[in-house]
Amino acid sequence: MFPSAAVALFLQQNSFIDLVSHGTVLTYAVLGVLVIFSILSLTIIFSKLSSFGAARQSDERFLRAFRKAGNLEAAMVASEQYRPSPLVAVFDHGYAEVTRQVTARGGVSHGESINRSLQLGTNEQIARLERNLSWLATTASVSPFIGLLGTVIGIIRAFQNLGAAGSTSLRAVGPGISEALVATAVGLVAAIPAAVAYNHFGHQLKELGGRMDDFSLEFLNLIDRSFGE
Repeated sequence: MFPSAAVALFLQQNSFIDLVSHGTVLTYAVLGVLVIFSILSLTIIFSKLSSFGAARQSDERFLRAFRKAGNLEAAMVASEQYRPSPLVAVFDHGYAEVTRQVTARGGVSHGESINRSLQLGTNEQIARLERNLSWLATTASVSPFIGLLGTVIGIIRAFQNLGAAGSTSLRAVGPGISEALVATAVGLVAAIPAAVAYNHFGHQLKELGGRMDDFSLEFLNLIDRSFGE
């Protein structure tokens, strides 16, 4: 009886402000924490959407230019035009190792060290793109529990009011349950976008990682062509 009645009361309220205007300090604290989680996660989501989109576009352009390059020096010249690209960062690691070997030995003789340098570049770019994604995972997993805490606080208050009033009327118990439902809803509103975005960016990271691994193979092939190995 209480849940359906509380929902009816919830629908009769004029606004969100009306629902929380009579809350306790703990209620406001819970809602404040959830708002902070939501704002930070949305900021990260929009920032990552921009950075992942820019990385994908610049990768595609650099990869086309790289495949048209006939030798390592031509690829180096092409890379200067696409500096935001993660693939360019991987290329720089490989190119730096090739340059060291050519300077020290007059040629390329340690393909394994070049491969390791390329892998280091890949790891650095993955770590850079992963930055702050853990906050989305935290928001997705913690926000529902914070909302549940607000729910428990609201229900406790509702039954305290019920006991103080000495009656079982909806007027006595309804406001506290309404506040409890608001806390739960806000927790879910914060968690759902964060969970969806975290999974989406995780999938994009896998694609970018695979693309960088494939590029490393293409780079090694270019080294073979350039130095006759």
